[in-house]
Amino acid sequence: MPGIITTERLTLRPARASDLEAMHEILSSAHAMAFWSTLPHEKLDETRLWLEGMMATRNDDFIVETKAGQVVGKVGFWADPEIGYILHPDAQGQGYAQEAVSAVIDRAFKDRGLNEATADVDPNNTSSRRLLERLGFVVVGSAKKTYLLGHTWADSLYLRCTPETFTGAKTPWTWRAVQMA
Repeated sequence: MPGIITTERLTLRPARASDLEAMHEILSSAHAMAFWSTLPHEKLDETRLWLEGMMATRNDDFIVETKAGQVVGKVGFWADPEIGYILHPDAQGQGYAQEAVSAVIDRAFKDRGLNEATADVDPNNTSSRRLLERLGFVVVGSAKKTYLLGHTWADSLYLRCTPETFTGAKTPWTWRAVQMA
């Protein structure tokens, strides 16, 4: 069942149609999308389709919203056990990613019984790799030319975390199930 995770500074909640403009601002940003698995969205309809897919199929994929109500990204398991996240460039470097990713993984281990979390990170994305390593992820493999972005191939580092290696949520969080209309 969908739900809401509340941390000290963030609300992680299911996506809704009203998130379209804010998510398009993120997904059309070359900076935000530099290490994403697709090119930046050029048209609002691309983001609309992405958002509709998120709303239709993902119970453990969340919109990241500040306590002030500003949508700053998304985080979640787009497919168990692989975690993914993206933040607006203005929200990066403030600890939001660690707070959000940590709470989502902690919940998956404690409440959902997930026995591992994985991530596929571009080797050039040192910020994301450092974040995951702080949370207890370790590199378990790599591969060359795993996805094509425009005309450029990207490589992958594969990381894994288990409940035993997870360093835990540094910020307390709460979970509340919600009924979706």
